[in-house]
Amino acid sequence: MDSLKNIDFKKLASQQKSIQMKMRLLALAHFKDGHSRTQIAKFLKVSRTSVNKWVQTFLEEGLEGLKEKPRTGRPPLLTSEQRVQLSQYIRDKAHDTQGRRLTGADIHTYNRERVWQLLSS
Repeated sequence: MDSLKNIDFKKLASQQKSIQMKMRLLALAHFKDGHSRTQIAKFLKVSRTSVNKWVQTFLEEGLEGLKEKPRTGRPPLLTSEQRVQLSQYIRDKAHDTQGRRLTGADIHTYNRERVWQLLSS
């Protein structure tokens, strides 16, 4: 297990390309220097919750635990066909002959109605 006193966090931070990892290491450098988690959050302009998480993760998992985890991402909300249909709807409504403006609420209603159509078929 990595120990706070055996690691030069500032030197490690200066060698990092990832801004997220730099921030985590700088937080630990301040923590090692005896600053409170609240002070560290103010220094780095991050939430105290983030500082708490980084310190806890380091204490439990060492430097390895601070590395960025792979992200699974989320699936697209619309299929490519649905995006084409939505784009066409927006183009059609944007050129309304009666001069009515297209709003976010219109798009939301259109999407909601399309979902109901899909669910009921």
